[in-house]
Amino acid sequence: MELFDKLESDEEWRRREFPACRDRIFMAHAAVTTVPHAAIKAMDDFNRASGTGELDYSKVLLKDMDKVRQSAAGIIEADADEIALLGPTSLGLSLVANGIDWKEGDEIIAYLDDYPANVYPWKNLERLGVKTVFLKPDQAGEITPKLVKKAITPKTRMFALASCNFLTGYRIDIEAISALAKKNDILFCLDAIQTVGAFPTPAKQVDFLSADSHKWMLGPMTAGIFYVKKERFDELRPTLLGAWNVVSPNYIARDGVEFEPGGRRYEPGVLNSQGLVGMKSSIDLLVGIGVENVGARLLELKAAICDGLDKLKLEVVGPREGDNASGITTFTDREKSSRIGKLYDLLHKQSIVTSFRHDRDGVPYLRLSPHFYNTHREVEEVLRAIGDAST
Repeated sequence: MELFDKLESDEEWRRREFPACRDRIFMAHAAVTTVPHAAIKAMDDFNRASGTGELDYSKVLLKDMDKVRQSAAGIIEADADEIALLGPTSLGLSLVANGIDWKEGDEIIAYLDDYPANVYPWKNLERLGVKTVFLKPDQAGEITPKLVKKAITPKTRMFALASCNFLTGYRIDIEAISALAKKNDILFCLDAIQTVGAFPTPAKQVDFLSADSHKWMLGPMTAGIFYVKKERFDELRPTLLGAWNVVSPNYIARDGVEFEPGGRRYEPGVLNSQGLVGMKSSIDLLVGIGVENVGARLLELKAAICDGLDKLKLEVVGPREGDNASGITTFTDREKSSRIGKLYDLLHKQSIVTSFRHDRDGVPYLRLSPHFYNTHREVEEVLRAIGDAST
């Protein structure tokens, strides 16, 4: 792709458009991303207008946010009126957990070693007599349709799964698991923060989806997407109420509660408008490139990383290629595990940004998660630094 060729050949342009490249190699997009110049400018323009009193807030909160809604819908292949503009991811997941009319004995299929934001909302429902059935894959994060199917019982009410495991980078087969949900009349809630912006994540295959923009969407924190399939509006009652999502003509409260139409019913108050205009800018960038092209680029960089780590005799966990692979590459050294933390510190001192993680057994890992704007030259530099630190 021409853009990717330019990234590799025009370093001045790359550093201008992606400021983090100027003084570091950033490979921690699965944690908290850096924000591109276009998004920074959009937020700066918003702030300047806010500071001078130029902002028309009635326009910002309605027309401008509807434009954000349109962009958000585009990146997950949804309808704009199915989008609420909320972050963080845990807020959307908690709205699902708290908004369903659960019955005692209902079961939710989940995974204990997903990121805690996608565990505690479901675990908390045990106080209502809801049972959380935790999947136990043979390999960490490897949530397959076969594994999910085996866990289904007549009491299963919902699948609450992550689109990609934050540690191993295993991407689930959303389409196949969606088919299981539809066949068995089971709700499907997706924590999609580790794929939206990196790989196609079609929301129409699930009932609920939540994803903050501060990872692969290249957006700021606390600006995100909460999707509810319109057929589920009545089933998922809003549990956060305010002047924004309950009809209040002329800002006067009425005796009854009538929710605003569409996804706005889940937005109780003023939105993080500054962050959302930044999120929109980054989403438009990604959609313009084509999320499928971004995903292909990430797997190309991953292949180079895995090849280098193999040569250094380091253990890579999770899938390396194919439909279950992602932009996350996690590795360790089981024989000398104590050096992983030291390696993280050494890389940090060289302005190479990675993530340091542990599994349930306490094994330390280093996680690399480059985005499309990272280059093969940077991959080589990181591998060289890892190799130098290992000798």
